[in-house]
Amino acid sequence: MSDANAKTPLPLKYQHHEVEEGRYQWWKEHKLFDSHPQSGKKPFTILVPPPNVTGKLHLGHAWDNALEDALIRFKHLNGFDTLFVPGLDHAGIATQTKVEAHLFQQEGKRRWDLGREGFIEEIWKWKETYSETIRQQWAKLGLALDYRFEKFTLDKDVNNLVNYVFVTLYNNGLIYRGKRIVNWDPSQKTAISNIEVIYRETPGQMYYFKYQLVDSDDYLEVATTRPETMFADQCLVVNPNDERYKKYHGKMVINPVNNMIIPVIADSYVETDFGTGVMKCTPAHDVNDFEIGERHNLAKPLCLNEDGTLTTSCGPDYAGLDRFEARDKIIHNTKQAQTFLKAENIVHQVGYSERSNTIVEPYLSNQWFVKMEPLAKLVLDFQKTNQKISFFPERFNEVLLQWMNNPQDWTISRQLWWGHQIPAWYHKETKEIYVGLEAPHPTQDWERDADVLDTWFSSALWPLVTLGWKPDQANPLFDHYYPTSVLVTGYDIIFFWVARMIFQSLYFTHQKPFNQVLIHGLVRDEQGRKMSKSLGNGVDPMDVIANYGADALRLFLLTSSTPGQDLKYNEEKVKNSWNFLNKLWNASRFVYLQLPDNFKFDEAIMIAHDGANEANNWILNELKLVMNKSQALIDAFEFGLAGKEIYDFVWNKYCSWFIELAKVNLANKTDPAVQESTQQTLVYVLQNILIMLHPFAPFITERLYQELPNPSHLSIMLETWVNPITIKQTPNFPLLLELISKIREFRADQTINKSVHLVFNLQKLNAHHIQVFKSELPLWNAYLKKLVNSELVLTTINNEKTDLISLPVKEFFLEVPVSQFIKADVLAAQWQNHKKMLEVEIERSQKILSNPNFLAKAQPGKVAEEQKKYADYQEQLKSLLEKMTQK
Repeated sequence: MSDANAKTPLPLKYQHHEVEEGRYQWWKEHKLFDSHPQSGKKPFTILVPPPNVTGKLHLGHAWDNALEDALIRFKHLNGFDTLFVPGLDHAGIATQTKVEAHLFQQEGKRRWDLGREGFIEEIWKWKETYSETIRQQWAKLGLALDYRFEKFTLDKDVNNLVNYVFVTLYNNGLIYRGKRIVNWDPSQKTAISNIEVIYRETPGQMYYFKYQLVDSDDYLEVATTRPETMFADQCLVVNPNDERYKKYHGKMVINPVNNMIIPVIADSYVETDFGTGVMKCTPAHDVNDFEIGERHNLAKPLCLNEDGTLTTSCGPDYAGLDRFEARDKIIHNTKQAQTFLKAENIVHQVGYSERSNTIVEPYLSNQWFVKMEPLAKLVLDFQKTNQKISFFPERFNEVLLQWMNNPQDWTISRQLWWGHQIPAWYHKETKEIYVGLEAPHPTQDWERDADVLDTWFSSALWPLVTLGWKPDQANPLFDHYYPTSVLVTGYDIIFFWVARMIFQSLYFTHQKPFNQVLIHGLVRDEQGRKMSKSLGNGVDPMDVIANYGADALRLFLLTSSTPGQDLKYNEEKVKNSWNFLNKLWNASRFVYLQLPDNFKFDEAIMIAHDGANEANNWILNELKLVMNKSQALIDAFEFGLAGKEIYDFVWNKYCSWFIELAKVNLANKTDPAVQESTQQTLVYVLQNILIMLHPFAPFITERLYQELPNPSHLSIMLETWVNPITIKQTPNFPLLLELISKIREFRADQTINKSVHLVFNLQKLNAHHIQVFKSELPLWNAYLKKLVNSELVLTTINNEKTDLISLPVKEFFLEVPVSQFIKADVLAAQWQNHKKMLEVEIERSQKILSNPNFLAKAQPGKVAEEQKKYADYQEQLKSLLEKMTQK
């Protein structure tokens, strides 16, 4: 296509499709997104939180990316060497599940049909397709990404670093393999970490069973919500101090589901006042039971398979049944055997897998773990120093510290094929474990661990892998851009990702990974609900862009946001953003049409003529205020507040006021200095408006910048957010704007036709205002005549013979004769009507006040109120009759 930034006349209407088409490619072709480490500028680095290659970007991604890109463009305009790093995440469970479902739907195949290598090859094809989709969406959003740094979390160099980190942590005693209770996702058949479990209140039942004592008619009553795990019970447990059950210590009972004989033991874990005071102990299917089993040296058999079905050890009636199907059968059979006592309906907290929404099973399994306590201490200690990472809002630092103060070892192994395969091997005969960067020799004697690492293990290294960190190797590029400047992310992954990046970076580089963390919330629908497929309330950002443009979407997301808070999507507000951009378009078109063909911006001319017109000085001073204020707000991540300041300046001060005032100046044929300075000011302010808005709306600002006469640079991205020039103050000018507003309001209230010229007399002026009006009135009346077809005079009107309306303005008044805007016959008719109304009211008051019952029964205040009305009506009628007589 032709150069996207070739200058063409601005169309009459703002068309976002035409404005945004081809512009991103033009930026890329001119390498405007490239960082420049040799420039000598201070670096500013942001890493894209890598989206999963499972599909398309959602509105939450768009919000996150808009914040990041706005910061990058803002800092670039403020003279920083900016680096915005793109990347993608392999997303182990999520991607494997998607691809497997896709293969089954398309070809009826499961991963086992293809084998590990064949299945992974299919996932790589998927990855390439969706990576390109995401890149296209980044382009639609206008993200100024330096694609030379793009990383994928399964790239070879990333895998090398992941293996190095794993081996180092293992050798240093911070990674271990053990058989422990983990959260097990039966549908995915893999362990998941604690924070991948979502707890929800769920209706359920508490089931009560008899555990009959051997050789006795006596029994102990035991309650459980998971009867299907009873097959793996190893004992019953009571508190050693519970007087009710001391006689049962060491006794044997019969398990009602399989008739196994198990002992009754004592352990202080059991609370005497909870439930029946007797609990069953299933060490392989409950984390607390596991600890009891460790203390009492109990066996730990499993009664569930990896897919949630019951094992063969449960007997032929139950083997292979789904856990919930088996639960129903247990209830049925124990009722028949009269060992079932009762069931109570309850609502309890149940853990669900974040990825599959399957109810999670506590499950004894051999897994790899990271020992968290030493790593958590690194974070806690670092956040006490003056080098600590700053969180915005600050309260989220406390969220981080709360988690770090109660660390649980991190389960990092996953029973998947897609991901970083664990660099551990097992000797086929001796079962010895070898962990290393290379396979042990001879390789035929060893078998590699089939599991892969939790996706977050590699994501935790994101700041290191994207900037090329290598252990014990100098890297000037890494040193220049690390630590990164700001991490922008949602509060829902502070522990998933933020905390892990912090302790991995502190451990391996002895530096923080980022200086600041900007936390945002979730995008919700207009009712405040989380967007989800089940509710059908999701919004595709690409659909919004198609309808309103990327600039309108970005402007809405940025100006509607408050750090740390959720955001409600509102299409009406997106439309309002589009309307604002259309206003900017129309204003720009007006400005460009006022300029002669040979116009060249010259700041010196503007400054030389700074006394030529107060309107120009006023808008330049307002520009300085808004640029300084919005700059400080963006530096504090307050995009919503900054956006409101810029919006108010553009819409109200520049478009609604200054352009209208400028029309008067441009029509001044007697003073070329006024015309010239106004043209210069229009362009100067517009250029700085475009610079201020560029981080919010990059496409339209680039397009309008290209229309500037002789722009200073190839692109607005090369411009500088300047501290605007200081110009002579205009302390009196806001008074003129107030006068215009008052007169506009008056004309609207009185429905006075625009063609009617009004002359207002100034009354009750103090010495200061007399001086102001004597000096300003000639110029101000030019504006008043043009904008509200009115003028002000200092001459006195004969108040005794003239019907006047007074408008209060500060400490003085504007007075205008009614006759100026109402004809005599109309005024006479109004007076007659008013006279009749007053006479009716006077007659009504007379009747009330002459009524003895009213005077006797009414409250004194009510009587006084009516008397006052009567006196007021009489005074008004007297005054009106005098006016009518005079006429």
